[in-house]
Amino acid sequence: MKKENSYKENGVLLLEKGKKGMFYMVFGRFGIVLISLLVQFFILFSIFKFLGEYMYFLFGGVVIFNVASFLYLLNTDNNPTVKITWLTLWTVIPTLGIFLYIFVKLDIGHRAVKARLKHLQKHTEKFVKDDQAILEELNRDNKEVANIASYIRSTGSFPAYNQTKVTYYPIGESQFEEMLKQLEQAKKFIFLEYFIVDEGYMWGRILNILAQKVKEGVEVRMMYDGTCEFARLPRSYSKKLRALGIKCKVFSPIMPMVSTHYNYRDHRKILVIDGKVAFNGGINLADEYINRIDLFGHWKDTGIMVKGPAVDSFTLMFLEMWNIDEKQEDDYSKWIGLADRQISSEETNYSGYVIPYGDDPLDGEHVGKLVYMDILNHAEDYVHIMTPYLILDGEMETALIFAAKRGVDVRIILPHIPDKKYAFALAKTHYKALLKGGVKIYEYTPGFVHAKTFVSDDKKAVVGTINLDYRSLYHHFECATYLYDMPVVMDIKKDISETLKLCQEVHLEDLKKQKLSMVIIGKVLKVLAPLM
Repeated sequence: MKKENSYKENGVLLLEKGKKGMFYMVFGRFGIVLISLLVQFFILFSIFKFLGEYMYFLFGGVVIFNVASFLYLLNTDNNPTVKITWLTLWTVIPTLGIFLYIFVKLDIGHRAVKARLKHLQKHTEKFVKDDQAILEELNRDNKEVANIASYIRSTGSFPAYNQTKVTYYPIGESQFEEMLKQLEQAKKFIFLEYFIVDEGYMWGRILNILAQKVKEGVEVRMMYDGTCEFARLPRSYSKKLRALGIKCKVFSPIMPMVSTHYNYRDHRKILVIDGKVAFNGGINLADEYINRIDLFGHWKDTGIMVKGPAVDSFTLMFLEMWNIDEKQEDDYSKWIGLADRQISSEETNYSGYVIPYGDDPLDGEHVGKLVYMDILNHAEDYVHIMTPYLILDGEMETALIFAAKRGVDVRIILPHIPDKKYAFALAKTHYKALLKGGVKIYEYTPGFVHAKTFVSDDKKAVVGTINLDYRSLYHHFECATYLYDMPVVMDIKKDISETLKLCQEVHLEDLKKQKLSMVIIGKVLKVLAPLM
């Protein structure tokens, strides 16, 4: 290990010192990328403006073009809310807005990735197969759950499992401590895939273990999203990790070019150890997630640990993402099927069914959204939700309201202290309709809720990375764990009940006290919400 590549602070291994000030942002890679993008936008708009000067002579053709475009959009299978956004944009900036739509829909640069993912999913489905006995048992137990399990399975290698233990963590600190314990026990491999990684106590403690495990012969692979290089880590950080013996990739790094690829971020949080243990949930690898630093008050997050055969699905999710740009693929059989098929009789938390699943924005299936809607549509007594963001399309808003109007106790816990004011303003645009429809809304007064959790009827729950916003439901690579008839579901219910005690309920009369600026910002941004 080169001395200049690493240092220790309070016994924690770090690789990059400082370089997070304004000077670094302006004169470093951030500034170069920003200037490059601004130049490209200026050139594009100059071209459009130049063409616009001739529109007087081509007015008839433009009118025909615009009308044809409107008719085309109205007859597409786009979400109705998305259509409204584009129609509004076309009305405000005709022709230019249509060219922007064409640019987005062409999705230049992602056709190859889409084809590659399709190939990987087809190639890997043989490694994680359905257990026919489990399917038949689930079908007898609950036909509705069997149906959603069948749908999830059809979107990738995501079968239903039993004989799997799931442990729920109601706060980031408790999951972090268990992650350290499990990492220390690694013998064969460690796979990490995270949206955010930032130097500090949390990542430093983990990195210490990873560096040691590499020396012991454990294979360590790390993936993080390219937005980290934009705001958290230097571009050279992956090289620093590789210098420690850690195989590292950056998913879709920010590049100095105008592209739709910025839409598709890797928002997943997966840690797999030896194919026997997996962690999933909302918790990234940065100090705010374990309340070592205070950014927006107390940070409320949740996660789970999975032990048993269901770990295979997380392993496969990771490997498919890892192999997107590989010429020679992994021998998947080397990494799959390593967990014990039979949990020890001492384990008491393994009854029921577990379905880990991923959501891919390039396959046309909105798995995360449809799983949430299925829970809402089949709930009988209650659906309790924790989510950091509430930026809904008409379908999801209708599902929430319809469930409440059927007599289901629908409660949503949101942050009281937001991390993004624009997202908070957008969330509040839904409050009135939801409250009138009978949905109960609560804000977590100690700070910020980052958990993405559903629980319903003491039987069903989802814990994962999927927010109730357009980014998660339509544009990001996501993952979650669907739980049915497991004891851990009651742990999730209890946590939400305890969290509600720390919340203030929002009433219709409270909406009159909102700042006018927030109301205006929310209403303006709502038009563009599907594009944000």
